Amino acid sequence: MTQIATSPQPAGPAPLLREVYGRLLRRLRTRRGRTLADVAGRAGISIAYLSEVERGLKEPSSEVLEAVCIALGSSITGLVGAAHRELTELAAPAGAATAGGRVLDLTSRVGSSITAPVETPRAGDGPALLAA
Repeated sequence: MTQIATSPQPAGPAPLLREVYGRLLRRLRTRRGRTLADVAGRAGISIAYLSEVERGLKEPSSEVLEAVCIALGSSITGLVGAAHRELTELAAPAGAATAGGRVLDLTSRVGSSITAPVETPRAGDGPALLAA
């Protein structure tokens, strides 16, 4: 009897970006010993909304994310970078981060005056995931 080798399946679907942002914000808030009420008040949002953001139930705008980051003494750039690292680490073992596509790492050019070359997609390339 011939057996067909199966390729390893990912452990589950990739987390939603709002879930990753929420997890990171909650981790930062608790590490700093801050309460939901304190951070929400400083960010100008309700406690209930911040709680939903932290649990990944709401898709906050960039303005809300920035306000929460500032209230926590951080920056939206730091949040996006941490989310990129977490998603990269989650995808690395399974090797299915881009489903056959490419990851374009944009972090090496941040703050640089060097213009990145324009990359023309080739036939057969999978989708590109921009990582900042």
